Amino acid sequence: MMSARIERCPLGEAISPARRRSADVRFALLLTYLTLGWMTIEGAASLLLGWASKSLLLEAFGIDSVIELFSAAVLLWRLRVEARGTATPEHVDLIEHRAARLVGYSLYVLVAYVFLNSGYGLFIAKRITDTNESVWGILIGAVAKVGMPILAAYKLKVAARLNSRALRADAVESITCGYLSIVLMIGLAATRLLGWWWLDSVAALALIPFIIKEARSAISGELCSACAK
Repeated sequence: MMSARIERCPLGEAISPARRRSADVRFALLLTYLTLGWMTIEGAASLLLGWASKSLLLEAFGIDSVIELFSAAVLLWRLRVEARGTATPEHVDLIEHRAARLVGYSLYVLVAYVFLNSGYGLFIAKRITDTNESVWGILIGAVAKVGMPILAAYKLKVAARLNSRALRADAVESITCGYLSIVLMIGLAATRLLGWWWLDSVAALALIPFIIKEARSAISGELCSACAK
């Protein structure tokens, strides 16, 4: 009896890491599904409200949500491949590398969009934001400010256990979304309360440093020390 127990222990220890990784992959999938659901709602609402109110801030926030949706979709593909157990480590690394670079380059497109449209709003169109939609935009920003850091924290923990660069990059997307929500709320609130028509475009320019930092991190495969904690 004693020898049988001793023989069973090494087998249990060998199976345990595989089971833990499988559980982590399932949890990462759950986080990804949550991201997909929220980004769909956030992106659609922000773009519609931004178009209705002529708010560059809301439009830029909505486009960032679309980019995050793309990132989450790529991550979903990567995680489902591993969950099926058909992917080799080399294949997973290749998927992560390609996904990170695609997301990084798409963020540079967002930078160009924000810059050009800010200039258009300030110097050409001088479009005035309809502040009647600002309350809904501020509500969207408030929910993102609360939810995104929590979601990102869970993603970073699971990414560390899985050693997944793709999941870490997706977590940075969520962190950035939380930062952008602050700019969104401040810009919309100030425009509504003070009536400064130009503040919407100026505040949108504040998004650019965050987006560039995220794009560089995604392309290089590196994370800032603050994001990795």
